[in-house]
Amino acid sequence: MVLIILILIIGISIGFFSAWVLKRENARQKISNDPDNRERGFKKINQERRRIKEERKEKIIRFMREKERITNDEVEEILDVSDSTATNYLDELEKEGKIVQKGRVGRNVFYIFR
Repeated sequence: MVLIILILIIGISIGFFSAWVLKRENARQKISNDPDNRERGFKKINQERRRIKEERKEKIIRFMREKERITNDEVEEILDVSDSTATNYLDELEKEGKIVQKGRVGRNVFYIFR
């Protein structure tokens, strides 16, 4: 008798849990299938990415104010990013007219304020 009650309780619990999971999944699908919600989600993600990028570029500028120059390796280290990402940040700052590259290739390259 106790075993039957225990099995019923477990069965009912599994049923409620399954219904809850299905309800959540249906709600997620409605949100993800709504183009307006999806577009707002993408805009929010892109805004956050732009904010992070601007914060990182500002961190590079703050470092340069202290040291007066910066290398790609230093950007990699202070931002904990890859070589190509560091290069992209430095290229953007250069295009914005904030810094200028000195040296042509390799270890001789560094950046200073324009």
